[in-house]
Amino acid sequence: MTSAVEKAITEAHHRDWARILSAVVCLTHDLDTAEDAVQDALTSAWVAWERNGIPANPAAWLTTTARNKALDQLRRNQALARKLPLLIVSDEDGDPGDGEQGGAIPDERLRLIFTCCHPALSLEARVALTLRLICGLTTTEIARLFLVPEATMAARITRARKKISAAGIPYRVPDHDELADRLPAVLAVVFLVFTEGHTATGSETLTRPELCTLAIELSDMLVELMPAEAEILGLAALLRLTDARRAARIDSDGSLVLLEDQDRSTWDHGTIQIGIDLVGRALRKTNGRRPGQYALQAAISAVHAEARSFAETDWLQVLALYDVLQFAHPSPVAAVGRAIAVGMVAGPQAGLSELDRLAGEPQLARYHHLPAAQGYLLGRAGRAEEASIAYADALALTSNAVEQAHLKRRIAELRRT
Repeated sequence: MTSAVEKAITEAHHRDWARILSAVVCLTHDLDTAEDAVQDALTSAWVAWERNGIPANPAAWLTTTARNKALDQLRRNQALARKLPLLIVSDEDGDPGDGEQGGAIPDERLRLIFTCCHPALSLEARVALTLRLICGLTTTEIARLFLVPEATMAARITRARKKISAAGIPYRVPDHDELADRLPAVLAVVFLVFTEGHTATGSETLTRPELCTLAIELSDMLVELMPAEAEILGLAALLRLTDARRAARIDSDGSLVLLEDQDRSTWDHGTIQIGIDLVGRALRKTNGRRPGQYALQAAISAVHAEARSFAETDWLQVLALYDVLQFAHPSPVAAVGRAIAVGMVAGPQAGLSELDRLAGEPQLARYHHLPAAQGYLLGRAGRAEEASIAYADALALTSNAVEQAHLKRRIAELRRT
């Protein structure tokens, strides 16, 4: 059974990692030193909280302890001045919390994300490194989000950190005119944080609500920071439209409920309306250009949200939007969604033919939604035995306990038919 201390530490780590790390970074001017200090503080909390009780404000306790540990390290390390200042500009450049740089990005978590998404690193490397260091996701979780083996992701993160050190990349809070170059990576970070929150890796629960909340908060701040950016509006819309269905995804027994079976009266319709309004703003901001990937995904989510029932879903419009998405921003993952839409418009076999064409995509080898989609369409086609095999393949690829239980139920139901 999980102890109260373990639960408190886990919750503080999930909820407050970025804020604690940011506070320590402001002291150390060095990301590695700060991360080590925060990890040491989390370790110390086990002993201290078991002995003295859980503090009233766990995040404040961890922040103070981490800062003290970092100060101890700085006192021991007389060579600190020669270390690479990653995040905070030097005094002669001004304190980022007081000057224009800090003022450009008002939230310390968002400031860290923009800072770590340095263009000297590849897009994938900067996103992965930021998810690991700033958002506190594990290498296992990040690997799942990127659909690569854990060892591959660990090596990618290690290479990124070594490049920072070897190249002496001068990380600092970017000026406002530098934000646009870093925006694609920042948007990817926020989207993937939400993705992990929406369906958690290796978890006994389906979701991690604190990550969904963090991602939505960050998207709101991005909208305030850069209101003319269509893709920011698109991402903010997508997150809201997706999160509005959270309460309906689990039934009273804690079982997964698929979209077609959800009680739509439990959806957050106020949030849905905000999301739909944001989609409209995002599409208007394109000014005749192709919409971005997040705006198009949000538009697809809006079609689902506006349908009064699953049967009334405008699948032709969903398919048309997927066609635009695949033309403008091709992705194997989006192609799986498109295949399901084809199956709903032209029949299960047409959708299965699309999925068969995707079966050889290396990126989808660890994507459990591909065999799950095959199982779904095979079931609709009345091919129960093949559907159960596909669901078994999906079961082998997911580590979320709620998803596993759902797939096991589907397999059992199909084998009884």
